[in-house]
Amino acid sequence: MQSFRKNLTFLLVCFAAFTAAVLGQTPAPTPPPSDDTGVSKVFEVRLPVTVTMGKKELVSGMTRGDFAVFEDGVRQEITYFSDEQTNPPVYVGVLMDTSPSTAGKLKFEKEAARNFIYTVTRLRKDKAAFMTFDHEIKLLQDFTDKLDLLDKAVEKVNKTGSQTALYDAIWEFCDQKMRNVPGRRVLVIITDGDDTYSRAVLADAIDIAQRTETTVFAISTKAGFLGSVPGVEMGMDRDSSDKALEKLCEETGGDVFYTGDMLELERSFTKISKELRSQYIITYRPSDQSLNGRVRKVEVRFTDPKKADKYKIRTKTSYRAVRDSLR
Repeated sequence: MQSFRKNLTFLLVCFAAFTAAVLGQTPAPTPPPSDDTGVSKVFEVRLPVTVTMGKKELVSGMTRGDFAVFEDGVRQEITYFSDEQTNPPVYVGVLMDTSPSTAGKLKFEKEAARNFIYTVTRLRKDKAAFMTFDHEIKLLQDFTDKLDLLDKAVEKVNKTGSQTALYDAIWEFCDQKMRNVPGRRVLVIITDGDDTYSRAVLADAIDIAQRTETTVFAISTKAGFLGSVPGVEMGMDRDSSDKALEKLCEETGGDVFYTGDMLELERSFTKISKELRSQYIITYRPSDQSLNGRVRKVEVRFTDPKKADKYKIRTKTSYRAVRDSLR
């Protein structure tokens, strides 16, 4: 019995020592994410940055030292910077709404889209793709730099569908096409109404665009053409679909344009094309490498307060820290 008590006392002392060691130790730092092979890798965030002055006049000539990046208020390490002279190629997807309300506008929209593709696609560098969406989503031309193929794809559009699956189209294109392209990822959406058919919602569209580092520009054609239909540019209040487009573009670093005639439609495409030429690309390495699914706020500031007073910066404002497979 005495031997049993000694053994029990010894075990209790060992257990107490072990418990104290565990409770007193400092938690290990969160390791960087790893791929399927178990090899640790560092993830980075890429930001397309547009600088404007006055009424959206584009500003060039900025350098890496002009910018500072903050994530959740903490300054981050910039690992890459490029400007209009050194920017990587653009991969631009053009998504055209072919729902019933676009029937009288297809001719104008097709011509404007064709001209935009010609303008934005630099030979042997950039590539474009073309998709339509109504109750069906149709990829009419995958990414290519061959303008004749893109021209044929646009020309194929000759009828409309019965609904508008905008958010599904964004999700499908970003998930299937933007995920693996090596350059800057841009989506240009031409639409004139509410989403009436998608399983996805606005939050899903924003999430997939952010996860695939896709900048979204939208052109609203709900006002009609040639002044035939009153619209937002004539002073009407913007409705929920306009606000949804604005949120989608704002949170991905893009912009939304409202058109009422063919001339305004052409101008909108021209503005997007010029902006893509003058963008700055900033990549940074988050100090917090944990992929915990949390939404993180992003802010790009000028390092010189005088520039902050004179110019305005536009880029995406947040992203969700999740594991994803990007090229």
